[in-house]
Amino acid sequence: MKITARIKPHPIREIVIDTDYIRLDAALKLADLVQSGGHAKVVITEEQVKVNGETCTMRGKKLREGDTATFQGIDVVVKKRKE
Repeated sequence: MKITARIKPHPIREIVIDTDYIRLDAALKLADLVQSGGHAKVVITEEQVKVNGETCTMRGKKLREGDTATFQGIDVVVKKRKE
């Protein structure tokens, strides 16, 4: 008997920034994963968010192009607008 498993990839949302970085709480709001800055603060301090695969509790964490934040199984990838 052969057993196979299929792993669903995380849904991905891309956010595009014009600056060098975006704060983690602002990125979650921009990606529509939280309702407000207060909501972002709660989920971040309760260790529900990962940045580049590691749990992050700093809501002011600077995300730069190529960084990924994950919340509730959804990946948020930061892209920088090309000039």
